[in-house]
Amino acid sequence: MRRVPVEPKVSPAPGGHIAVLDASPNAIIAVDSKGRIVYANPQVARTFGYPRDEVVGQPVEILLPVRVAERHVGHRTGFIEHPMARPMGIALDLAGRRRDGSEFPVEISLSPLDTPDGLRVFATMVDITARKTAEAQLLQAQKLESIGRLAGGIAHDFNNMLFAIRGYAEMLEEDLEPERRAELDLDLAHGNAAAIGTVVDRATVLTSQLLAFSRRQVVSPRVLDLNDGVRAVEPMLRRLIGERVDLQLALHPKGGRLRADPGQLDQILVNLVVNARDAMPEGGRVTIETANVVFDEAYAIEHFNVSAGPFVMLAVSDTGQGMDRETREHVFEPFFTTKEVGRGTGLGLATIYGIVKEAGGHIWLYSEPGQGSTFKLYFPRVDEAALAETQPQGARRGGRRGTVLVVEDEPTVRDMTRQMLRRAGWNVIEVGNGAEAWGFVEAMTSPIDALVSDVVMPGLSGIELAERVLDRYPEMRVALLSGYTAETLDLKRVVSRGVRFVSKPVSARELLAAIDEPSDVAQRR
Repeated sequence: MRRVPVEPKVSPAPGGHIAVLDASPNAIIAVDSKGRIVYANPQVARTFGYPRDEVVGQPVEILLPVRVAERHVGHRTGFIEHPMARPMGIALDLAGRRRDGSEFPVEISLSPLDTPDGLRVFATMVDITARKTAEAQLLQAQKLESIGRLAGGIAHDFNNMLFAIRGYAEMLEEDLEPERRAELDLDLAHGNAAAIGTVVDRATVLTSQLLAFSRRQVVSPRVLDLNDGVRAVEPMLRRLIGERVDLQLALHPKGGRLRADPGQLDQILVNLVVNARDAMPEGGRVTIETANVVFDEAYAIEHFNVSAGPFVMLAVSDTGQGMDRETREHVFEPFFTTKEVGRGTGLGLATIYGIVKEAGGHIWLYSEPGQGSTFKLYFPRVDEAALAETQPQGARRGGRRGTVLVVEDEPTVRDMTRQMLRRAGWNVIEVGNGAEAWGFVEAMTSPIDALVSDVVMPGLSGIELAERVLDRYPEMRVALLSGYTAETLDLKRVVSRGVRFVSKPVSARELLAAIDEPSDVAQRR
């Protein structure tokens, strides 16, 4: 490391005070107006690993991780221009870097002082590794303690959903019995079928929350147009919120693009809108807004966890009950919920927070009791063109599409998949497991057009089957389906070959989109 020449050491304060600073159990440094360290007490060496003579005269950034050092230069320049005392814990929970390059969490306080030698800024730095470890252990204990509440909430919600599905299905079955068909009310039957779809949407949201929180989702980020993403999920949102809530869209006419998983974007919107609905038991208005935003360096300096640059904003506002300060402080914590026991899991907002942070964005909450709430999510804006969604032709009835091999070990799921595909014009061959499917493929005299397979099956898995099939027929369209994503973490090796993955439960539209067109990989061959 090239060292900056050391200027003569300048006492930052009258000599009697130096002994007090030297005796402090915390690391203390003094920095001059140019950002150079002019004093370091003995605890600095014990905390950071630098002998005192290696620190004095160096820029203060020597004690910071390389990833934030450059940004910190602007931060401390702004502070020196407008110095003010900052007590411990006031938005200065940062990271330090030891002499060996290792990082550790620190908390600092800043105290500016005018001296005969000019302005000196004293920084007291506390290694909070032990506290962070204790906090993590406490959080883990709270998670374990909350398992019972979580299970109760899930059981309550799923039992309600299953009750609704069973009820609507039984009424449809009764109405379609031969002796009652003459009295069949088509509008009522259609409404019951649509209601089943709505309940399934709610169940899908709940399972997605669980999978995302446990990091078991199969995530496939790609460039998305934010406005298109909102419009795509709008019909589902209107079904979920009901007639008492007015849903309004305020989309920027030149909405930006972001890199995200389409399913996670849907999940964010559904969670926020459903929470807004629940905050308005008497009805109200939910507004979804998009915008393009640029954060400059000055803003990034003031908000240390924000990066400067272009972002796309997604905001969801409601006219509901709002939140007090205590609720706002805990709202993103796992398992925290304001709903009564047995209603809700407390995972929705924690999941959203994790998704946004993982995407390199940040989230702000604005809310006051009785004034509603607004969640603003910011994602890094990308300049790449959004990948065009394959336009499924699921609405088209009939018409020859080719032959598809369906592999599913669950009979009811296999039968439903067969019906979906036949209605869309596919000739369907169905088998019950991977070994049987591979035997069929080996015996074929001409290749089939597409393969649709479950992932988790006894014996030969869907992934292994897909690899074998692609080895023999590289141009074949292959779609893998699964609801148990813990077993699909090895999907990368087949997705890179053009296989498309669709999470269960899957709609006819999603299934047909996966096999109607050749994959991008196949098209590039």
